[in-house]
Amino acid sequence: MQDLDLLATFLEVHRSGSLTAAAERRGLTQPAVSGQLARLERRLGEPLFTRTSRGAVPTARGNDLARRVGPHLDQLRSALAADTAGPSGTVRLGGPAEILAARVLPALAPLAARGLRLRVVHGLAQDLLTALTERRLDLVVSAIRPTDRTVAATPLVDEEFLLVGPPALAATVDPVQLAAEPVKALAHLPLVAYAEDLPIVRRYWRSEFGRRPPNPVSVVVPDLRAVLAVVVAGAGVSVLPRYYADPVVATGALDVLHEAQVPPLNTIYLAVRSGGLADPATALVHEHLLARARTWGTL
Repeated sequence: MQDLDLLATFLEVHRSGSLTAAAERRGLTQPAVSGQLARLERRLGEPLFTRTSRGAVPTARGNDLARRVGPHLDQLRSALAADTAGPSGTVRLGGPAEILAARVLPALAPLAARGLRLRVVHGLAQDLLTALTERRLDLVVSAIRPTDRTVAATPLVDEEFLLVGPPALAATVDPVQLAAEPVKALAHLPLVAYAEDLPIVRRYWRSEFGRRPPNPVSVVVPDLRAVLAVVVAGAGVSVLPRYYADPVVATGALDVLHEAQVPPLNTIYLAVRSGGLADPATALVHEHLLARARTWGTL
């Protein structure tokens, strides 16, 4: 069975091109996936992947092994699935598009593959929580803590935030003034925000500098993918979750403008109506996400 586990992990990395994605699909931590790959490579006596900034690129030996073992492992999974009663029902899930795509939906993919039906809605936290209380959604991944007493919220994961901008704008910040008077040093930089009330940016400024940002706001768009694209294009600076910003910072397209001594965190909650877990499908998704989130660490 241990050999099958190693091969199953190898196949997930080969198909996804990413150790992180493979860890999500296997329900493992990334170090565990790395360790399994290392053991398999030692056993075979040659590397199966080349690690690059773009992910895990298979070697010729890796491609050959995937061709040989892939069909057999798929047949084993099919045989097990045929003998195992899968989950049934439909769960209506809402949350921010970015964390759903990066963590939540990959974690739920095995349940969907076994028969669970998911209907997913993106949107702002308050709108989604309203939909939850109005019974239009069953579960919400929320960036704010619900205040409605009919909603039960469980902490799911913490997000860490970075203040980032394009190199051209980063070069206009005086490092001496930034250390002494950070608000003044950054005040000339236009902001790109997720909403008019600057929820993410405002939280960063209050946490780090003790006040709201005095900066002009150039673009407001309720989608972190668009915020990231606009910042990279040079329209301003913004505050983004580390898991979302780090890959772009690594390419050199963004710079971190301020190093926080204690990185600001925001807790993401998994919200459900009181009594909502009486539905077996909703309870299954709720339990599955909480279990998977324990392997994520801080995002």
